[in-house]
Formats: sequence, structure tokens, C-alpha cells
Amino acid sequence: MGYAIKTEGLIKRYKDKTAVAGLTLTVNEGELIALLGVNGAGKTTTVKMLTCLTKPSEGKAEIMGRDVIKDSEEVKRLVGVSPQDTSVAENLTVKENLEFMADLYLPKEKSAKAVEKTIKAFGLEEFKDKKSKLLSGGYKRKLSIAMAIIGEPKVLFLDEPTLGLDVLARRQLWREIEALKKNMTIVLTTHYMEEAQALADRIVIMNEGRVMAIGTLEELENLTGKKGLEDVFVSIAEKMEDDESVSAPKKTEDDESVSAAGKME
Repeated sequence: MGYAIKTEGLIKRYKDKTAVAGLTLTVNEGELIALLGVNGAGKTTTVKMLTCLTKPSEGKAEIMGRDVIKDSEEVKRLVGVSPQDTSVAENLTVKENLEFMADLYLPKEKSAKAVEKTIKAFGLEEFKDKKSKLLSGGYKRKLSIAMAIIGEPKVLFLDEPTLGLDVLARRQLWREIEALKKNMTIVLTTHYMEEAQALADRIVIMNEGRVMAIGTLEELENLTGKKGLEDVFVSIAEKMEDDESVSAPKKTEDDESVSAAGKME
């Protein structure tokens, strides 16, 4: 198994503000990784850099071995994105939204079949001829994710996919995301602790543009001596008094980013 995403010292500055400060991370193929942090932590900016929506100020990033700056057109064909602001065409039907995306990414002979398959997979049959503006928030999110995957991306980015949804709609969407893990690498941004804990293979805790910790929940619990992600997050945040980041100490052959970059006392 190779890596799907690799970044080294990735930085994004906007005038006097540093939105992302030195992100170094390796994500293996087939892994679901969660970028966890409060609003303004740098999660969405990270996604924008990795999907070629904004250029890094410094550092390097690759998707499936392609550089996000030098090979941006290739990268765009490899990724799917469901943005924080649900990107559906309100006056098109569910089916028309999916047909539009399928026609962009797939050969004509595959497009119609992909649309029908996606409608069924996401339970959208009864809504397929309904205008998207008439959908509930939960179904708009479903449609947004369906549009992101219909082009068969290698890497899927879900930016705050359950933001604003009620508990039942959120849990339903979790099941949809869980089912996608078998077919692609997923980067999920969220500020919901329980969401990251339920879905992620590994968790990247971010704050003010910095990576504070990287690891599995078990690794982060061992690092802090706390149980549960919320207590882990609070423990790490309270100990971050300088600009150093903390990473869980476990190191794997495919992931250079989990070596300790700082030390908790």
C-alpha cells in the first residue's frame, strides 16, 4: 500500500495571518483521516491547498504522487470535494446535478449508469426528480457528497460534512461515509469530537494553523493519559504553550509524520 497524500512543511499565509503553519503529514491509501479543530484552526485552508483551490505559500504537497502546484490538472482529476458550503445547483433536480458532474468526469458510456448507481447508493430514488432547493439539509449534504464521488476520485475531501445537521441526520451521514471507506482515501474536516472518534483511522488535531498532534485515538490517549477524544483534545490544547507540535510516538513504514515532534510532560 502506498501513500495517497504527502505534505512537507505546508504553509499558507494571508497577508499577516498564517492559516496553516508547517503541516507535515502522510496519509496512506484507503485511510480515513480526520482534521479536527475549532473554527479557524486551518482545516478548510488545508483542504483548499490539497485540492488546488489555493496555492501554498511554502512547502510541498502531493496527491497520489502528483504535485499540487506542478501537476494541478492531474490532481484535480484525482480528487473529489464536498465543500463546507454545500455546492449543489438549487434549481436543478437531484438527477440533473449528478448528470452534470458525471458528464464532466466520466466517458459518456459510463455516465448514465454511474448516475443511477449513485442515486441508489445514497437512497435518493424518491427525490431524483425533485429540485435540489426543496431538499432538507441532510439530503443536500448527501447530494453534495454524491456529486463529489461520482467521478470516481482516488481521494475524497469532506469539509465539515455534517455541519448544521441534527443528530439523526448526522448519524445517517456517518453511515454513508463509513461505506465509502472501502473504495477511496478520505480526508474529513470536523470540529465535532464524536465524529472524528467514530469515523477516523487517525486524527490530526489542529489549532491556529498548527498541528498539535497526529495519531490514532489509542495513540493520543496513551500520549496524554486521557480517555476519549474530548479529554485528549483539552489536555493537548492546555499543554501547547509554545509553537511546537506534538505527535503520537508510534511510527510506521508508510507514515513518517507520526514520529514525536514534541514532548508532553
